[in-house]
Amino acid sequence: MSGLTMRIAASAVVVAAAVVGAAPATAAEWGINGTWATSSNGDLAKINYRLEPQPSVRSNWTISTQCTSPFECVGTVQSDAGWTAPIYTTNGFWYVKRLIKNWRYCPDGSPIDGKQMYKLYPVGPGGYHVADDSDEWTGQDKTMGPSGACGRNAETVIEIPFYMKRI
Repeated sequence: MSGLTMRIAASAVVVAAAVVGAAPATAAEWGINGTWATSSNGDLAKINYRLEPQPSVRSNWTISTQCTSPFECVGTVQSDAGWTAPIYTTNGFWYVKRLIKNWRYCPDGSPIDGKQMYKLYPVGPGGYHVADDSDEWTGQDKTMGPSGACGRNAETVIEIPFYMKRI
């Protein structure tokens, strides 16, 4: 074997050893487990795409997730506001969806339920999307009523900016 061939072979062995010896990412690193302070900023709420301030909502969430890859995670959110809902990830975003019984009332007093969805992603300085291990996340808190409720053909949609920080 020539000297050049031996150096290339030795380099290949070193690179292979480094790759084999590297610690693989674990499922725990892919989730967003922990306790989080959350806030839905009602001052910037929109009802049916029209700015209309609503009460702000603050609560603490305990999130527990299990992942099979960085792109496939499921789990549970427990809010200190008294509700529990599933959480999952798809297309780089995390989603929490839940049903709110008696969300709003029609003029005749009949209640309608709302479907609430939180869409979350991690952020860093300046609000840029960063790695999932960030301690700050942002997104949207969106609640929709059913189409046809209260005699209206279109559903009521409330969208509120959302933020959460690990505590």
